[in-house]
Amino acid sequence: MDRVLDEPLTKTLGPATAKVMAENLDLRTVGDLLHHYPRRYEERGQLTRLAELPLDEHVTVVAQVADARVLTFNGGRGRRLEVTITDGSGRLQLVFFGRGIHRPHKDLLPGTRAMFAGKVSMFNRKLQLAHPTYERLDADSGEGAVSAFAGKLIPIYPGCKGLESWKIAKAVDAVLPHATEAVDPLPAALREGRGFVPLPQALLKIHRPQTKADVEDARQRLKWDEAFVLQVALARRRYADAQLPAVARRPVPDGLLDAFDARLPFTLTEGQRKVSAEIFGDLATEHPMHRLLQGEVGSGKTMVALRAMLTVVDAGGQAALLAPTEVLAQQHHRSVVEMMGDLAEGGMLGGAERATKVVLLTGSMGAAARRQALLDLVTGEAGIVIGTHALIEDKVQFHDLGLVVVDEQHRFGVEQRDALRGKGKQPPHLLVMTATPIPRTVAMTVFGDLETSVLDQLPAGRSPIASHVVPAADKPHFLARAWERVREEVEGGHQAYVVCPRIGDDLDQAAQPAGARRTSPEDEAEKRPPLAVLDVAGQLTAGPLKGLRVEVLHGRMAPDDKDDVMRRFAAGEVDVLVATTVIEVGVNVPNATAMVILDADRFGVSQLHQLRGRVGRGSAPGLCLLVTEMPEASPARGRLGAVAATLDGFELSRIDLEQRREGDVLGQAQSGVRSSLRVLAVIEDEEIIAAARDEAVSVVTADPELEGLPELRTALDALLDKDREQYLDKG
Repeated sequence: MDRVLDEPLTKTLGPATAKVMAENLDLRTVGDLLHHYPRRYEERGQLTRLAELPLDEHVTVVAQVADARVLTFNGGRGRRLEVTITDGSGRLQLVFFGRGIHRPHKDLLPGTRAMFAGKVSMFNRKLQLAHPTYERLDADSGEGAVSAFAGKLIPIYPGCKGLESWKIAKAVDAVLPHATEAVDPLPAALREGRGFVPLPQALLKIHRPQTKADVEDARQRLKWDEAFVLQVALARRRYADAQLPAVARRPVPDGLLDAFDARLPFTLTEGQRKVSAEIFGDLATEHPMHRLLQGEVGSGKTMVALRAMLTVVDAGGQAALLAPTEVLAQQHHRSVVEMMGDLAEGGMLGGAERATKVVLLTGSMGAAARRQALLDLVTGEAGIVIGTHALIEDKVQFHDLGLVVVDEQHRFGVEQRDALRGKGKQPPHLLVMTATPIPRTVAMTVFGDLETSVLDQLPAGRSPIASHVVPAADKPHFLARAWERVREEVEGGHQAYVVCPRIGDDLDQAAQPAGARRTSPEDEAEKRPPLAVLDVAGQLTAGPLKGLRVEVLHGRMAPDDKDDVMRRFAAGEVDVLVATTVIEVGVNVPNATAMVILDADRFGVSQLHQLRGRVGRGSAPGLCLLVTEMPEASPARGRLGAVAATLDGFELSRIDLEQRREGDVLGQAQSGVRSSLRVLAVIEDEEIIAAARDEAVSVVTADPELEGLPELRTALDALLDKDREQYLDKG
């Protein structure tokens, strides 16, 4: 950005305000403040309507004083001022105490209009603002102030404690003249072609609009800036990656892959064949593949990944599969070895002639096993290694690493991707698998540097899953019936999962505060600590599931115990597994047909979908029961209804996003870029993001270094300040 916009706010605003802005809102320069946009606009006299105030949030309201009275308490020693304000939609009580009552008592006479800001709290079952700050909007406050407020749109800024919206507005007034010096990042041809207002004008219009049309013009323009600059950053990264060298790994006839395919007991789905072809195409080029493989739980991603790994081994390289947890790494190892049979017994008696070794590498392995695994990797004896982050340690050396497959990307930071990348003589090819369906636009913004493949059909032989919401509070007999259904499945020779939100040893006790007031049923269900594995298992064995073989599984068990329970469950020696979400990813027991999720409202939509994917993996139909105590009309019940209504993960991930905003869609690992989105909403602005991506690609292809677009370069540098630069460069 230009020099003026880089000036620290301390120069313009004074140290106290600048300090609060820096600490609470992360605004440090004139440019930062110019890009701190109003959250919304109020027309005179219509604000957060008092009827819709959110509890515990900082709000700004414009209203009129209806009455004000001073009350004494404490035998006349204490005084408080109570002011009732109204805006036509509702009434709200303001309270001031002690010495603080003098000025408001003079200022807030009945009939006075003012802006009030404070945190909404509850007192005696009524909403109130205690000691709000206020700014009068009446004739006494001088001609200038009135005309400034009259008929204008009042910008309401995201504020924080100690910095109300109108204080931010005054600070913006102080820096707004500098907006004229903002450098416009959009290439002129693009700006004119799409009819956008220039950036300085957009900044003026967003902060001080005369009309709603001004706001719309400004938002469209600023959204484009965000989408475009971000997509240019990603396009440059894709371009740079495409320049990197990699070893082409081409399929070898009559190798491991052919031998593997020949013994598959089923045919690959159309989708698996198509995605495999895309991957083989990438592997055969001399630039590293960067591909995101999205597929529903059970769509056969592992099979596609394994075929890619075998191709690389055939071509003389090694492949590494990284899983987020030990349980998952062990599981992948088991299933890969099972799928490969004697092809995984390279160097052993009875191994097939084209066989290779498949080794497991995790943090908790014994020293001897670990030494052997490391040796197999460095000599190239092991063609495939499966492990956790332990794979990334410095000690681990490969003979010739050709492909890295990462499972469940959103639990896996960019730094780890890189550390592994450094293990190859040249950058290895990269395949990222995720079972969380990511809407197209999020994939474009967050994984913009990866090409995307989607597996959207289930393999033959997978059964449909029926899902139902069980309202335990409204209809207790439904819950009783749920346990009967579990018994019926077990009697039919199948198995079941019962999932709870927590473990239940005191480390995670959400203790109920003593004397807490119980209020609505919604609060009641919210306040109760979430159901726990250890308690539930005890109650089920003693009650509705008496006589069945019930076991527990949770994250704080020793790895060996976890493995033992999983092994016995897989072998059919356990009927019902009561577990936390440790089973969410990767547990594969085709004989498990039923799942009961307790306190289902405590889980996210995508998480429920993920959990549900654990049943119906065999030929018998699956059943998923979502148990909740939430009242019928609550948003939580609506969410569960949506999960029960569709098995389409992409549809659900949209619902999930719309409810959560985009910020935490993919957890913190991805936060680098996300935090730079201010006006862009990933779901609603799908067209903008797609169009910006196309424009970005053509700009970068024509001028990779952006030499002809110095303003765009400047904007990129501003977007990619240190941590984001790292984020984007690393990927």
